[in-house]
Amino acid sequence: MKRNLSLILILIVGALFFFFSFPNHLHAATYKIGVLAKRGSVKCLKKWGKTALFLTEKTGDKFEIIPLKFTQIEPAVKNKEVDFVLANSAFFVVLQKKYGVRSVATLINSRQGKALDKFGGVIFVRKDSPIKTLSDIRGKKFDCVKYSSFGGAHMAWRLLLENGIDPKKDCASFTEGKKHDYVVYRVLNRKVDVGTVRSDTLERMEAEGKIKMSDFRIIHKINDDFPFVHSTRLYPEWPMAVCPHVKETVANKVASALLSMKPDDPAAKAAKVVGWEQPADYQPVIDCLKAIKYGPFAK
Repeated sequence: MKRNLSLILILIVGALFFFFSFPNHLHAATYKIGVLAKRGSVKCLKKWGKTALFLTEKTGDKFEIIPLKFTQIEPAVKNKEVDFVLANSAFFVVLQKKYGVRSVATLINSRQGKALDKFGGVIFVRKDSPIKTLSDIRGKKFDCVKYSSFGGAHMAWRLLLENGIDPKKDCASFTEGKKHDYVVYRVLNRKVDVGTVRSDTLERMEAEGKIKMSDFRIIHKINDDFPFVHSTRLYPEWPMAVCPHVKETVANKVASALLSMKPDDPAAKAAKVVGWEQPADYQPVIDCLKAIKYGPFAK
């Protein structure tokens, strides 16, 4: 009898230990955040990996970063391979229109102590280039990041069209450099005459010791209080978007966690951001895509 009682007590204690020690492992879900790796997978993971850890800690669920190339963003969302997506604002409005993703928070960038929730595109040439104005780009070799890049193509594309230049028809070539850094190097090494990347690319590459901004000239430079050189109007920063198959309760937890991020959090420092804010109005992005007749906004 005592032996049976002891056995029962052991089983009960063991069951209680298992139940209370491992509930998170039993019930916590894993969510994948697809991130546009505009400067490559290694830099993407270094920049956003701590954001996944931050969300894991704050929500109790597990999050992981999935670096994606430009061509992989839409298929990943369409095939439900990711649960959240962090990509440029143009990708967002396209995915919103086609698949029903929605923004839960907008990124706040950081530069020289300023909080920035907008960004632009910069058009640049070598310092010794004869190109000095937008009109000089006509007939020249023009390089963008990808035709699907918002800051690295669409913004400058719209600016050129508004100034009577169609890069597809009026330039000697309109090519893709694939990555922001590559476009900068292609201009520097005279592979192309002029390039465009998103604002902050040149400054970050200089900070990394890769280039000197003094080796370049900015075309149609806008002089305002925005701390990054830019040639175009400014548009709302990248949103963190949730895919429609994710429960609203999970989306709300992620939104709440991101909005609570402080500038001194390791995740914010790694991403070089101030934090996150309530979703921005992305109508200006839609207007840009309509102007260049891009994707689902072509009509």
